[in-house]
Amino acid sequence: MKSLGVEYLISASAVGSLKEEVKPMDMVLPDQYIDRTKNRTSTFFGNGIAAHIAFGHPICSQLAGILADAIVSLELPDITLHRGGTYICMEGPAFSTQAESNLYRSWGATIIGMTALPEAKLAREAEIAYATLALATDYDCWHPDHDHVTIDMVIDYLRRNAINAQNVIQETVKRLSANPPCPMRTRP
Repeated sequence: MKSLGVEYLISASAVGSLKEEVKPMDMVLPDQYIDRTKNRTSTFFGNGIAAHIAFGHPICSQLAGILADAIVSLELPDITLHRGGTYICMEGPAFSTQAESNLYRSWGATIIGMTALPEAKLAREAEIAYATLALATDYDCWHPDHDHVTIDMVIDYLRRNAINAQNVIQETVKRLSANPPCPMRTRP
């Protein structure tokens, strides 16, 4: 993407909620990650080359702000926007056990998914501004009043939220075209 001239990257990610207040169909703009992946490429460097990147603030705050403004301006019915929060990125393809879900909740995590973090690291290495639009599809398996996660449940909510996500990304792209963030966009 860098070689194609990409300067901004918005990731749309289906996630499970780890907090009561983040309900299915809500949108979350996480600002932190916990990496629980183990089998994915998370660097462009290797073969004797080491490069250390600052990753204390993994999201481009300016891009996330533009994304938030786009969501608010669209006045999406029955959608709550949650700014900030921690995204646990797990390996998958299996969903969490109940013990894992409760552990992540005890850590204060907001949402859980299987994408976003490796790409956030790669975007930072490539100096591409990055933000995640997380779309809550379920309550993972911790919530006593909701069924355990099934792929059918996730797909149903994802389909219902896909149109909203497309509209949000289109509005964000319009706003980026009209007023792009400053050149230091990879800083928090």
